[in-house]
Amino acid sequence: MSINIQMPALSPTMEEGTLAKWLVKEGDAVSAGDLLAEIETDKATMEFEAIDEGMVAKIMVPEGAENIKVGTVIAVLVEEGEDASEVAAPKAAAPAAPAAPAASSPPTAAPEPEPQSEKPEKEAVSSTPAASGNRVKASPLARRLAEQKGVDLTAMAGSGPGGRIVKADVEGTKPSAPAPAAAAPKASAPAPQAVTAQDFGIPHEVVKLSGMRKTIARRLTESKQTVPHIYLTVDIRLDALLKLRGELNASLNSRGVKLSVNDLLIKALAASLVRVPECNVQFAGDTMLQFSRADISVAVSIPSGLITPIITDAAGKGVAAISTEMKDLAGRAKEGKLKPEEYQGGTASLSNMGMFGIKQFEAVINPPQGMIMAIGAGEKRPYVIDDSLQIATVMSATGSFDHRAIDGADGARLMQAFKELCEKPLGMLA
Repeated sequence: MSINIQMPALSPTMEEGTLAKWLVKEGDAVSAGDLLAEIETDKATMEFEAIDEGMVAKIMVPEGAENIKVGTVIAVLVEEGEDASEVAAPKAAAPAAPAAPAASSPPTAAPEPEPQSEKPEKEAVSSTPAASGNRVKASPLARRLAEQKGVDLTAMAGSGPGGRIVKADVEGTKPSAPAPAAAAPKASAPAPQAVTAQDFGIPHEVVKLSGMRKTIARRLTESKQTVPHIYLTVDIRLDALLKLRGELNASLNSRGVKLSVNDLLIKALAASLVRVPECNVQFAGDTMLQFSRADISVAVSIPSGLITPIITDAAGKGVAAISTEMKDLAGRAKEGKLKPEEYQGGTASLSNMGMFGIKQFEAVINPPQGMIMAIGAGEKRPYVIDDSLQIATVMSATGSFDHRAIDGADGARLMQAFKELCEKPLGMLA
């Protein structure tokens, strides 16, 4: 009896993925636990294991195929003694191409809005003529100019992307004969589209969004639309923390550990959340989750977007352990090798753009978390110390809080605790 191998759901939020690489070929014998393929999700590239044994009879989806819905048959196994040539391709496996029709998707397929968001992409790169049936592809500027000059757009070939008629096409056309009465309905066309770069002939290319970029766009849009953000900023004197870092690195050098400022800030944020548990929470509709452990999601920039690997129980770990773990997570994040449990979850986030010289910024909360700490650059500034104006290394930190779950006073207490731990860093090591 043949066994259908389906596109797996490698994370709770996965709806589709890319089959990055096959690790087997047709005719290979496989056992439970053998690696079959590398699957690229919206966050990472993960290896997919066989759960049955048999022989690979047919590979239904080629390497590099994108937007494969969870549940789509990607390969077929046959048992020992079965004739692979007699195995019929399952009907559900036919639409392996990225533009698969919705009817081939399993009941758990992605919701309808996602394919709709790709329509402009497909239209922009198509090679259809300007007029298709009763529809004329033309920019709003070109339509208005054509109406003024009495030019019939249905007979024109556009020079814009996908045959779209742009302003220059209409300007170089002589007025046509008076438009017949039947052309009147064109004046009541749908609401004009937004004017884009292509309407003005600006050189550009259409870049397809990656799965990660789509996820980032969707989640952060939801965050700004549904989460009431409150922002609190403090200036922090870093001289004591930088001195402690130098002393710790001198003692840890023999162990091959080199602490970064970010490692100490991760520890400080976690310790602050333990001190102010009212901020270590998550809004959950009619209830609120109060966490007893501080798991810090740390923003890491990778070529395809942004990912947040998690330092679990950061308050309970030493700074050397945090540094070692963070280097490992960041390295594997850039290679797309993180496991879902290593970047999904977390009770709060930390985003540091100080290395880019950014003085201060307000980060968007990573839902469903309740807060994120944005770290700016440490720089020499005039600073009042003991009632006298001196020069100190100062950093601005801004906390973004979900005001549904965290009151401003509690957020202020967290920022106060974070400032104190950074300015008197021995307190976070106790």
